[in-house]
Amino acid sequence: MERIALSNSTFEGHNNAYLLGERVLVDTGDRLPGTQEQLEAVLERHDTSFDEIERIFLTHWHGDHRGLAGPIQRASDAEVYVHEADAPLVAGDAEAWDALVDRQERYFDHWGIPPGKQDEVRATLADVAWRDDAPDVRTIVDDETFTVGDDRLRVVHAPGHTAGLCMFELGGEVLSGDALLPKYTPNVGGADIRVERPLERYLETLRAITEAEYGRAWPGHREVIEEPADRAEFIIGHHEERAYRVLEALSRRGPCNTWTVSAELFGALEAIHILHGPGESYAHLEHLEREGSVIREGDEYRLADGVAARIDELEEKRWPLES
Repeated sequence: MERIALSNSTFEGHNNAYLLGERVLVDTGDRLPGTQEQLEAVLERHDTSFDEIERIFLTHWHGDHRGLAGPIQRASDAEVYVHEADAPLVAGDAEAWDALVDRQERYFDHWGIPPGKQDEVRATLADVAWRDDAPDVRTIVDDETFTVGDDRLRVVHAPGHTAGLCMFELGGEVLSGDALLPKYTPNVGGADIRVERPLERYLETLRAITEAEYGRAWPGHREVIEEPADRAEFIIGHHEERAYRVLEALSRRGPCNTWTVSAELFGALEAIHILHGPGESYAHLEHLEREGSVIREGDEYRLADGVAARIDELEEKRWPLES
């Protein structure tokens, strides 16, 4: 297996595609200028090319991971595999995309994003080639297995960042996509507004990674993760610290909407972060509402009775989260 680092200045740093043997890819990078040439150059060093790729496994629907799947498929007739929950978006299904956009628009209003900022994030999303050159896809499900050379590739559904995000187990290690990243904490809530109970789903994914005891994780961005369980535990702790900050903001400010909480957590936001910031804030507010720590009244949230006192009693600035 070879990790192929591809440029990406839009999101979490360089994307990774992975070449398994000479004919199988996991993710393909984006469609920004220069990415295709970078991928083709690496394939050429392995005496292969787009027209020789036989299978592509996609971790999820985002354009910086599936961007070149369509062009490669047209060159080679490669089979493109993606989880059934993300497949309609990867395939460019108009109904699925319309439903996604409609839901985004409803959340923009519910979260309280100011009109000018709504226009800014719409323009950002319009600039990303999410739907260009859509491939035909085959759906996969959790625990499905494939033979790749002498190895067994197992599908591990890992929702949170997207509804259909999958990792791929291979020889005691895992290709983790954006479920586990070495530097950033993958966005939940904004990255795929279709996910129900996004923080809960993501905490379940992180705890499953911890329990799996993978030797290493090969992420969708940046370098290999040598201790995946430790990284997963760190991210769980990060979300507990963020939950504390959400509750502390509500204690200090009183009832407020998601956009106000987002400003407390992340400050001023631009471009794609106008979606990701309130999306992540909403994921925490929704989770805290279901556990009874927060009460929603219309588009605003307030602390439940007794929570302010519990915050003050905590020795660490972390709010325990259960999935």
